[in-house]
Amino acid sequence: MSPASSPTAAIAAGGQGPGRGSYWITTFGCQMNKADSERMAGILESMGYSPGLDEHSADLVLYNTCSIRDNAEQKVYSYLGRQAQRKRLNPNLTLVVAGCVAQQEGEALLRRVPELDLVMGPQHANRLASLLERVASGQQVVATEAHTILEDITTARRDSQVCAWVNVIYGCNERCTYCVVPSVRGQEQSRLPEAIKLEIEGLAAQGYREITLLGQNIDAYGRDLPGISPEGRRAHTLTDLLAYVHDVPGIERIRFATSHPRYFTERLIAACADLPKVCEHFHIPFQSGDDDVLRAMGRGYTVDRYRRIIDRIRDRMPDAAISADVIVAFPGETDAQYRRTLELVEAIGFDLVNTAAYSPRPNTPAADWPNQLPEALKVERLQELNALVERSARQRNARYLGRTEVVLAEAINPKDPSQLMGRTRTNRLTFFPADLPADLPADFPAERPDRRRHQPGDLVGVRIDTVRPFSLSGSLA
Repeated sequence: MSPASSPTAAIAAGGQGPGRGSYWITTFGCQMNKADSERMAGILESMGYSPGLDEHSADLVLYNTCSIRDNAEQKVYSYLGRQAQRKRLNPNLTLVVAGCVAQQEGEALLRRVPELDLVMGPQHANRLASLLERVASGQQVVATEAHTILEDITTARRDSQVCAWVNVIYGCNERCTYCVVPSVRGQEQSRLPEAIKLEIEGLAAQGYREITLLGQNIDAYGRDLPGISPEGRRAHTLTDLLAYVHDVPGIERIRFATSHPRYFTERLIAACADLPKVCEHFHIPFQSGDDDVLRAMGRGYTVDRYRRIIDRIRDRMPDAAISADVIVAFPGETDAQYRRTLELVEAIGFDLVNTAAYSPRPNTPAADWPNQLPEALKVERLQELNALVERSARQRNARYLGRTEVVLAEAINPKDPSQLMGRTRTNRLTFFPADLPADLPADFPAERPDRRRHQPGDLVGVRIDTVRPFSLSGSLA
């Protein structure tokens, strides 16, 4: 999944049960963690907790952690240090670490932060209630053992009322030499298509308009499920799943992430082009522009293979947006190999690239290699790459100027209440006026004749007047 650059707090109004106090969840990392946090917030509210005002006053504080980069991990320890001080003054504070750092460190976290009440890996998110009952009985709990993820019967407390995450596959079976994800999220476990569709139908009934199907390696969906189709192929693939859930009434847009180039098939591309609700945005990490580095990373594809995927997508969907992840300064990466990464970024013209300098992670092969590169070189290469990525994004965004895009309004702009914010089908963040013009034509297609303001959930035609590297602004078309 794509790493996030900063933690996000998950708080919202929610139902209150018998009253156990307030909670606060801070989420670090990828979309999978955000989805897990929404499920854990739902569990807490079903137990009687209510959303807190901030992490410094909440009665239960939960950090859902990320270990994909060392700096993300160190942020967690910084946050925990402040909460440990609170715990010493207020023993009734419940302190929880969930997610990938919890899985990676296990009991070592308790030795480093003895004030913790619960340490739980991502496979145990659905067990939060039972684990907290053990804490309430006076235990200090560590839950990091391998665990089969059962169908989620809890109700997530979702951050959005318009767009929803839907997990379709947990874990990862890949063995990239730099990546800690398989060791902290476990083996691949695909959900049954019927359960996924039932969840989507429930979301549609609640008024959600867009869903994003999630998986660490979503193209692997279904390969652990039994069954062969009449055509002699696996009966469960991501392509089949997209077709199966496509026609749920009320859902207007479908996205999916994150893809692996090794499994991105021609059949999947054709389905995305042919299914009207599937958005023209693809997140396909390439990680390096050099074949030898890709081989050392254990990625299982070549640069040529990656470029052919992008060419085929753009052949079928010329306006498709492509985003990716890339790592620079991998052990042993030469200047020439690094330059080939820059060349690939320039040649493809990505809409967005999540960039990172290589960070050694525990229990990964590359962390023990002797050819680690110096930190100063990592910083230098990352800065140069970031400048190129911004130029590329600005050039790609230029194509929107003057065009009319259909934007799904997601929320009020927190910096300007007169504006709504939402995304195009190609995932470009777009800001536009909420108020309708005074001189509306008689045949203006409003849901209610008296409505004078667009609302979250509306599909709005927006004429793009301003382009920036990573967002757009416009007026009502």
